[in-house]
Amino acid sequence: MIYWKNFAATYFFSKRRWLYPVISVVVALSLCLGTPLPSRAASWFDILIRGVEVFQLTNVSERQEIDLGKQINQEITREVRLNKNPELVSYVEQIGRRLAAKSTRPNLPYTFQIVEDDSINAFATAGGFLYVHTGLIKAADNEAQLASVMAHEIGHITGRHLINQMRQQAIAAGIVTVAGLDRSAAVSIGVDLALKRPRSRKDEYEADKLGLQNLSKSGYAQSEMVAFMQKLLGKGSVPTFLSTHPDTAQRIKQIKKNITIQPSSLKDGIDSATYKSKIRLLK
Repeated sequence: MIYWKNFAATYFFSKRRWLYPVISVVVALSLCLGTPLPSRAASWFDILIRGVEVFQLTNVSERQEIDLGKQINQEITREVRLNKNPELVSYVEQIGRRLAAKSTRPNLPYTFQIVEDDSINAFATAGGFLYVHTGLIKAADNEAQLASVMAHEIGHITGRHLINQMRQQAIAAGIVTVAGLDRSAAVSIGVDLALKRPRSRKDEYEADKLGLQNLSKSGYAQSEMVAFMQKLLGKGSVPTFLSTHPDTAQRIKQIKKNITIQPSSLKDGIDSATYKSKIRLLK
């Protein structure tokens, strides 16, 4: 009799393996319904139909990160005006590809875009998306200086800093459920952080370190990272790029220290005349 019961149970479940995913969804749904969701989060019906759209920020795969970056990019490009000049875009992409190939995550599908804005700024999101303001391009004296900022932003990407900051922001706002965070809410947080919020001190130091290593491996002159930051500070008013990045003076000291520890004899990108000819379309 016991044998027959075991056999029946085994047969029943082996023939109904399709029930397992359904049970998993029901359990996840019950957990979500037990935790109030904010107005921006998905409804229980959305979660049931679009279950893959709810994910854990503590365990984001590279594929999810790239998809998230694409959705954040869609929102950002609705809020900013992009410079589409093919020559200028090609030039910035050329610098970006050179740096990305020597980064710690060379296989990401990087996207480099130029924002038509006179403020001296650059920022990055998730999955390889990087934005450079026209004001920053004009402020740089040479290619190595522009590359130093782009390398710093690639450091944020390779360090997955936006993902970590999104998690902290979501927890602070109390919008993370047991099942995770709804993607629409995640995109909203990502856009806000990219456009308005400064990075943490720890993230900045790490991006500086990763950026300097990337700059060096790409053959650019290390000294131009320091030279550009010092130039901007010497203007009197702190530009956007540095005002959103705390402790600039200490960061410069740390960069100089890192250069001393790992010096490079490579000096690419310091020809000012060549650089000015490349960006001549910017007035």
